[in-house]
Amino acid sequence: MICQWRSRFLRYMILRPYVCLTDLSAILKCPYTPTIVTTPAVPATEDSPAVPEQTTVETAMNMTPENRAHFESEKEAIHLILTGIGDEIYSTVDACQTAQEMWEVFERLQTR
Repeated sequence: MICQWRSRFLRYMILRPYVCLTDLSAILKCPYTPTIVTTPAVPATEDSPAVPEQTTVETAMNMTPENRAHFESEKEAIHLILTGIGDEIYSTVDACQTAQEMWEVFERLQTR
């Protein structure tokens, strides 16, 4: 049986006019994690030296549209959690890095 707090919170999220299913997904099962982006090597030409292959952590400038949508959903999910909880547990949940972590802490605190 679903807990009352969980049902209330999911209803709160679903009733927001701008929430989509990926926001719920970011909370419940798949948080966004930055990926490693590999820039292929560029051979030398007459005008420029060779550039070796490079790897960097994904940023807003080099995200794929799919990853950007997931990233935005994660941010929205975090915002929804932080605005939907009481002050008494805000500091505990705010220390988390992902919406899923926040949800799990919130879940533990509510089932005591």
